[in-house]
Amino acid sequence: MVITPRNVLIATRDSDAIAAAIQAARPALALRATLPPQVTADDLHWAEAYVGFKRPPDATTLGRVRWVHCTGAGIDAWLAPPGLDTGILLTRTPESFGPAIAEWAVARVFAVQQQLLDLAAAQRDHRWAPRDLPLVAGTRAVVVGIGDVGGAIATKLAALGVLVHGVSRTGASAAPRVQPDGTPVFQAIYPITALGDLVGDADWIVLALPDTPRSRGVFSREVMARCRGALLLNAGRGSVLDEGALPEALERGWLRGAALDVFATEPLPVASPLWDDSRVLISPHCSGPTTVEGAASGFLECLADLEQGRVPRWAVDRERGY
Repeated sequence: MVITPRNVLIATRDSDAIAAAIQAARPALALRATLPPQVTADDLHWAEAYVGFKRPPDATTLGRVRWVHCTGAGIDAWLAPPGLDTGILLTRTPESFGPAIAEWAVARVFAVQQQLLDLAAAQRDHRWAPRDLPLVAGTRAVVVGIGDVGGAIATKLAALGVLVHGVSRTGASAAPRVQPDGTPVFQAIYPITALGDLVGDADWIVLALPDTPRSRGVFSREVMARCRGALLLNAGRGSVLDEGALPEALERGWLRGAALDVFATEPLPVASPLWDDSRVLISPHCSGPTTVEGAASGFLECLADLEQGRVPRWAVDRERGY
């Protein structure tokens, strides 16, 4: 594979800072930094490489671009119609989002178990509202997707005394995780086909799957109906969840609540009933932000591979979706 770009267009959040970091390491590169809505046809005709999380709005062609480096771990925005020409190389950032997303998940587990929203409402009303606050330790979690993100979430939960069961495509883990004392993080790991049998005993169900043909709709209405009052957390992709079935699941008590960072349509439409449901905690796809250092170093690592004639380690398998 011979791709040695010299003209690089950076169109994403913090593009100026990312460009500065890349330029400091590789001063011979010609760089342009902007935001996706401001990308012009001239930019795409000039660029040989494009760094960004998603395609510029209304861009039906990428001009002379022959390499796209996605600044997020999830590359579904690039594979969505109209997709990418097969002659364009697609790579992704190797940055680990697991630690940040694990903190997002733990914050919401504690917010629900400690009833923080109810207590805040009582405080606003000047109302003394005694209650029992059960421990997180000893509760049960099912983490669906046990890669970098799901594994980090499971590790944090296990450290709090949560009994964690993992779900992967095959029922195996490529990198077994252990706690500091050597105890396995996961009580057991099951194949995705066992998900419906696991959710009935779960207090917490965490979705940490990428958007792939196999993962879409995995957490279906049928699976929700087998839950018994769990809190659902989704920090993977909105397509994994049957979002339209959530209101029914909440009303019927299959789920006691949901903490959602990703949605089928983003931004979440203003007409969505999820906005007004007090049992739903919404965050705007911010649980695992790309850092300037991570975006720049990932691009530079892939560039070095290309200049040596190697397929980059972080090249995307489009059929698998990651």
